[in-house]
Amino acid sequence: MERKFKTLSAIARVKGENAFPELHGTVSFRQTPSGVIVTARIFGLPADAAYGSGIFAFHIHEGETCEGNGKTPFPGSGGHYNPRGVPHPYHAGDLPPLFACNGYAYMSFLTDRFTVNEVVGKVVIIHSKPDDFKTQPSGDSGEKIACGKIARGF
Repeated sequence: MERKFKTLSAIARVKGENAFPELHGTVSFRQTPSGVIVTARIFGLPADAAYGSGIFAFHIHEGETCEGNGKTPFPGSGGHYNPRGVPHPYHAGDLPPLFACNGYAYMSFLTDRFTVNEVVGKVVIIHSKPDDFKTQPSGDSGEKIACGKIARGF
């Protein structure tokens, strides 16, 4: 007999900070019985020499706003979402990196580190550098270059 469940979904509409006005996209979250399917579609990732690797750290942060203050990108985004107090890279908000191809990145993966209900209201952050998966507390992933608040529905 097939199990029936109510599908919970959420989406973050990602926008670049002032220095990256072309950076935008969506990150969707769909609850399944096995975990959450996260799908990222990101456009306008920087491709100049300063961002030469084309690999960008990608995290859920505990903050609840992407508002800026003109000095620091996304100061209300807080640190990595880490409800269990574990070291990096085992935070619930530590996600696989984005790999850019001509400024575009697409990724879809399944995770059991959080549920959709747990991350609604948090924010998704794209960083300027790849995550090294060892430096505490955030993987030496560079500045925050894009942010999107996670909200219910598509």
